[in-house]
Amino acid sequence: MFSKQAAKGGASVENLPTVHDGGRRNSGPKVASLIGADIAIKGNLSGGGDLHLDGTIKGDVKVERLTIGETGHVQGAITAETVDVRGRVSGAITAKQVRLFSTAHVEGDVTHEQLSMEIGAYFQGRSLKLQRPAPAAAPQPEADVVALPAAE
Repeated sequence: MFSKQAAKGGASVENLPTVHDGGRRNSGPKVASLIGADIAIKGNLSGGGDLHLDGTIKGDVKVERLTIGETGHVQGAITAETVDVRGRVSGAITAKQVRLFSTAHVEGDVTHEQLSMEIGAYFQGRSLKLQRPAPAAAPQPEADVVALPAAE
């Protein structure tokens, strides 16, 4: 009745990794959260995981890794480790690595360590190098204080 058969042109179902295992987090591969093309969110969004956006977010987004699909749109600031843009962004992007694909449309400053753009990508804004905080300076030894004789 429900046996597996090789589908001709049909969708296949694969076993998805489990996120939870009896209340413990599985250390397997991460699964990105998905916001579909028919979803619009008003407000800020933050989290420590990966996000794939095909819908619209009107607000700031702060995640570890953000992928904006061709139908995805962010109106707000983005902060992440990695940002891949195939859709639209109206706002600043701050990330270590930013990739603008040929269908990307970005209006806003991009602060980054690495920025790559494919031919055809639209970018209106400033490209700013991400400034890493300076390493803490080693403590300086105290200077010897020499007492000078008083002038007469």
